[in-house]
Amino acid sequence: MIETMRWFGPSDPVTLRDIRQAGASGIVTALHEIANGEVWPRDAIAMRQAEIEAAGLVWSVVESLPVHEAIKTRGTDWDVLIDNYRQSLANLAACNIRTVTYNFMPVIDWTRTDLAWAMPDGARALRFELEAAAVFDIHILRRSGAEHDYSPALVERAERRFAGMDTEARRLLEKTIIAGLPGSEETFTADRFRDALAQYDAIDAEGLRAHHIAFLEAVCPLADELGMRLVVHPDDPPFALFGLPRVVSTEADVTTLFARVPNPSNGLCFCAGSFGARADNDLPGMIERLGDRIGFLHLRSVQREPDDAFHEAAHLAGDADIATLVAAIHTLQTREGRSIPMRPDHGHQMLDDLSKHTLPGYSLLGRMRGLAELRGLERGIAHMAARHMTAQA
Repeated sequence: MIETMRWFGPSDPVTLRDIRQAGASGIVTALHEIANGEVWPRDAIAMRQAEIEAAGLVWSVVESLPVHEAIKTRGTDWDVLIDNYRQSLANLAACNIRTVTYNFMPVIDWTRTDLAWAMPDGARALRFELEAAAVFDIHILRRSGAEHDYSPALVERAERRFAGMDTEARRLLEKTIIAGLPGSEETFTADRFRDALAQYDAIDAEGLRAHHIAFLEAVCPLADELGMRLVVHPDDPPFALFGLPRVVSTEADVTTLFARVPNPSNGLCFCAGSFGARADNDLPGMIERLGDRIGFLHLRSVQREPDDAFHEAAHLAGDADIATLVAAIHTLQTREGRSIPMRPDHGHQMLDDLSKHTLPGYSLLGRMRGLAELRGLERGIAHMAARHMTAQA
């Protein structure tokens, strides 16, 4: 695998020097300062690329080139926004950056309800809890009809929990959900969030999937010409939230997407944590069956909990069975003769980073630990595979 790490640009508390010393060779980043829907100028791309290369690294993957909400809703500016997206792709290809990550999650990007959940060893992890999301949805946001999207038992628990929360706890939960996590496309106030949700009142999962397919049909022919991979990141969490549909949550979702838009550029960012939050996703099987579409890997593991809750586990712990996944990835790479960019994702906040300002999920030391573990795991698997082939010869 090509070892990379995500960097959020010059304002990131983690520097390019830090990332190089952590052992990565590639950078995953974006021009976060450019508003969604605007063209990424070639000069701006080249300047960021030169900054990365001056640090001895390579800009390996774009994460993300955002898909504007008016593309997801098929709004009035759709044609203009599609043209802008195509121009951004052309400008990236002109700089020889050819793997572009995007997502098609409506309104909100990845979502958590706790950014500093205490682990037994004293580190802090990200956590999602459906009960907390229901508290926010029903009692803080007060979305019309929200109570119908949860079981009666969960509605009752959410009511009791809300009643026991003080003003600061309610404020923190609201901020955690709608203020925007690293890499998110938008930040919201409660009023703006309600307005954004209302845009999807008439768009169900099939409608959103149709809009996703239309987007790909519009941009993939150019991406094919440019030799690019557009890799979709799965929904996180991989189920409906706040009345919004989700359409990239399961193997069936992505298989449908590839069948409907078979262009070579239509690819997948395989996020073991996002897919792994659902017990019905067969992660090793997905790598085997979808391998030729995988252009980027997010290797992290979540620990599933009862009632649709989960937290970020250590990279080699949790439910993902990372050792089996890396073995499957090694087989895929050997079969296809390529090395896939990979980044450790959502590391724990630990050690000295506990006393520093860090971006949630993107502190240095937890990701460096994950990268080191994944590197050792991959090299061990490759070594044993080579020994096995020698013994067979």
